[in-house]
Amino acid sequence: MTLPPAEALRPRDPGLQAERTALSWNRTGLSVLANALLALRTGWASRDAPITILAFVLLVAAGAAVLYGAWRRRHLLNRRGVVGPPAIAIAAAAAVTLIACATGIASILVR
Repeated sequence: MTLPPAEALRPRDPGLQAERTALSWNRTGLSVLANALLALRTGWASRDAPITILAFVLLVAAGAAVLYGAWRRRHLLNRRGVVGPPAIAIAAAAAVTLIACATGIASILVR
C-alpha cells in the first residue's frame, strides 16, 4: 500500500475549508453552551449537585470546542499538510455529546 503524495492531502480551497471548520466547531460549542446553561439552571433550581457539576463540565467543553475550532482554522490556513482532525478530537466531541444527552435527560427527570 502506498501513501498518497503530500500534494494530494492538501485542501483545494484552504480558506473556505478553514472557515467552514471554524464555523462548525463554533456551532458545536454554542449548542453545548445552550445545553449547559439549561442544565445549570435546573441544577441550581433543584439544588442537585450532580447536574450542576455536569453543567460546569459542559461549560468547559463548550469553551474547548470554540478554542479548538479557532486552532483548527489557523492550522488549516497555514497549510501544514494534514487536513483531517485528530481522532482524539472526534472522540472528545462524541463524549461531550453523550454527557450533554445524559445531563439533559437527568434535568428532565429531576423536575
